[in-house]
Amino acid sequence: MEQAANKFQQLINGDTPVLVDFSAEWCRPCKMMPPILKEVKNNMGDKVTIIKIDIDKSPQTAATYQIQSVPTLVLFKQGQIKWRQAGVVPAKQIEQALNKNV
Repeated sequence: MEQAANKFQQLINGDTPVLVDFSAEWCRPCKMMPPILKEVKNNMGDKVTIIKIDIDKSPQTAATYQIQSVPTLVLFKQGQIKWRQAGVVPAKQIEQALNKNV
């Protein structure tokens, strides 16, 4: 577990923005995010890293970032939170937030 946490810290502390999709298996709206995030990734390419974290499998990480509801998207760059949004977010809105931080 600790190794995964270290890898996560290394990832979010990098220069490449990291968009984290905090979600859960039981969350219906969360199931709407993968195609949206795929579109974002297709449009943004290597300018952003997108990862998914299941709050039930990583409760410590969810608690650290005070994830109250899922889905919640959090954008990290160099270890800092640059943007966060709860709920299903349209691809265009995500891309606007990313473009401000790439």
